[in-house]
Amino acid sequence: MNTFCKKIIFLISVSFFLNSCTETYPLLTNTYEEAIVVEATLTNELKNQEIKITKTARFEDTSIKTETGAKVIVKDNLNNEYVFEENSGIYVSQTAFQILPDRQYTLEITAKDGKIYQSSPETLTTVTPIQSIVPSLATNKDNETGVQINVNSYDASRTSKYYRYEYEESYKIIAPRWSLSKLIVTGPESIQLIPNSSSTRTCYATKKSTDILLVNTNDQSEDKVNFPIRFIEQKNYIIGHRYSILVKQYVENLAAYNFHKTMRDIASSASILSPKQPGVLSGNIKCINDPNTKVIGYFDVSSFSEQRIFFNYTDFFPGADAPYFNTCEDIPFKFCFAGEDCNAEGLIYNIENNFMTYFSNSGSAYILVDVVCGDCTSFSSNVKPSFWID
Repeated sequence: MNTFCKKIIFLISVSFFLNSCTETYPLLTNTYEEAIVVEATLTNELKNQEIKITKTARFEDTSIKTETGAKVIVKDNLNNEYVFEENSGIYVSQTAFQILPDRQYTLEITAKDGKIYQSSPETLTTVTPIQSIVPSLATNKDNETGVQINVNSYDASRTSKYYRYEYEESYKIIAPRWSLSKLIVTGPESIQLIPNSSSTRTCYATKKSTDILLVNTNDQSEDKVNFPIRFIEQKNYIIGHRYSILVKQYVENLAAYNFHKTMRDIASSASILSPKQPGVLSGNIKCINDPNTKVIGYFDVSSFSEQRIFFNYTDFFPGADAPYFNTCEDIPFKFCFAGEDCNAEGLIYNIENNFMTYFSNSGSAYILVDVVCGDCTSFSSNVKPSFWID
């Protein structure tokens, strides 16, 4: 399961109290009811599986509390047990394992307060790999030109039907106003140009999707997916040089799909206090020694597939100038302390505080640009990802 954002945990926290509401009303902290939140998606990948256990939050809370000190075990119907141990707020299986077909798996959590939570038995869904990830030149509903990325999948047996997607996008950043020289402050009224490091010119960044991306094929004659997973406008700097997207596909059962759909509806609701309520968030995990204890979450056993593609900006927009997120305006500074147009103090202040960086000069007239325009390490990493292919 994709990591819950704070908004979702906040909203599903208050959903306990809104199941029968038809009118908006103010909720106060004294309506708060603590419950654990379980994020558990186990797949047919051979790896150390992970489970995240947190708690619902009060309205004024600024952070999410993790459930520490729990005993977490996954069992199958052949009496195999997989023990999870706590590691930096996440429970990780002690050994690598994969979910196998034709077995039933159950999650059991014993919290440090003695309450025992148990899931219903779950089996692996149909193993259906991603067929392709296809980028194409397109126009969106706002008539903006860009690159549309679609994921394609097909199950001839028509037993997959319910799909959930995540993606990680990575992209190359080249500082557009990088200079061979760097300006440093050497004293209260002195500066010096030194060779600049090439390591500040090219960087890479990676971001994960945050939306819950779902599709089902029930209304189609074939179990075939052609899902528009991402649209990137031509002016978006993340595709300005070279871009990569890793798409992850989870084939879910109907119950898991409905759980995530309800989560998505809650998260996308304009207001959880509005008359439009998305429904009860009912999962497959219960507290077996205290039926009145609430728990939010779903023990999801899904088949998994992933695929990565790369493309360059010039593949779709040959001859066009690469976009950048900053206008990168050249700002002149005259390095003198008395006289007309002198602005040495401003230059020193911006260089010392890393607000701006050197681009060029002519005598005592220096051109500075915002630091993000001349030093990509100011907002991203210059370490090339291990998967990157130029």
